[in-house]
Amino acid sequence: MVLKALFLNCTLKYSPEVSNTEALIQKAAALFLDLGVESEVVRLTEYAVRFGTSSNEGEGDEWPAVLQKIKDCDILVIGSPIWFGVRSSVAQQVLERLDGTYAEGDPENGQYPLYGKVAGVIVTGNEDGAHTVAAHTLFNLTHLGCTIPPNADCYWVGDAGPGPSYIEAGGDRHLYTNRTVRYMVHNLVFMAGLLKAHPIPTDLKALDEEARGVSR
Repeated sequence: MVLKALFLNCTLKYSPEVSNTEALIQKAAALFLDLGVESEVVRLTEYAVRFGTSSNEGEGDEWPAVLQKIKDCDILVIGSPIWFGVRSSVAQQVLERLDGTYAEGDPENGQYPLYGKVAGVIVTGNEDGAHTVAAHTLFNLTHLGCTIPPNADCYWVGDAGPGPSYIEAGGDRHLYTNRTVRYMVHNLVFMAGLLKAHPIPTDLKALDEEARGVSR
């Protein structure tokens, strides 16, 4: 069974500037490869993604190319740094643009394009905020149709206040982060394989009709 993983690196940095979030993403990508899953990493700042909530915001919008990669993957992992205690503005923009997929339901059963995909989240930054970023992002992804397995988040945070980030601080040797990245990768691969072999059968169109029948 062939599975594809896609990482969206929502760093605020532009290439070739080093991204601490990407460093942790690459650790996860190596673990995926050990399990026979190839990964692609997309740094969103390399694309001209326009603000909006549709899947195509017109001329010059490069989001459709990113969205196609999302539709083609089995495993979606959003990587975000922490800024002011929450996910980056780039990560927020990703979720806002994914809002457009609600209108792209399967003509047969109404399932959104992200049904059948599993999702995880990687977070890096100083101080606190990792739980908030993971909780909000994973919750949003469930509403878009993704399945979230156990232990689907991995993060590293440094000390309070300005200081060295993941790479400089030697985060690659942090036990908790090294443990959770393994939990995340193995659970994502298992669940993705399960869903590929046994797709979710829920007929959203039929349930919509049923709901209309009992609603005013």
